[in-house]
Amino acid sequence: MSRAEQPRVTEPVPATDEDRAAVAEQLGRTPRGLRAVVARCPSGHPAVVRTSPRLEDGTPFPTLYYLTCPRLSSSIGRLEASGLMREMTERLSHDEELAAHYLRAHESYLAERDAIESLGIQVTAGGMPGRVKCLHVHVAHALAKGPGVNPFGDEALGLLAAEWPTGECAA
Repeated sequence: MSRAEQPRVTEPVPATDEDRAAVAEQLGRTPRGLRAVVARCPSGHPAVVRTSPRLEDGTPFPTLYYLTCPRLSSSIGRLEASGLMREMTERLSHDEELAAHYLRAHESYLAERDAIESLGIQVTAGGMPGRVKCLHVHVAHALAKGPGVNPFGDEALGLLAAEWPTGECAA
């Protein structure tokens, strides 16, 4: 399946009770701040959820998109362990076009989160815009918004294309 064909929900719809149960099973805990499923794995299970900018107790939660697919999360963990994030961060310091694209990803993420509820902070997620600190966040953002928005999410998905999204997952 090509990047353009990857399962994605373009308009967030509120998470159903079934979605909440599936995400709880994937995470091994009750999901916090869950608003909607915005991308699904090939099996139809949630892959990425959209969360509230604040948790139920009022605690700020700046991560708008959260990866829940265990299979994809494991694959991304292997990319992180390879040192890829360090290399990506290094590229930001000498590739002005890439740095500008990454800044736009940060700005759009922030604007989208602030449209739900402003936290009054410029922190988004995954190290944006100055470094790459969590590929899980970038892949979640890329799957939620589609190709061309988050360059490092797109890149990581490209590296994983042979293993995800393919086949059935366990949930």
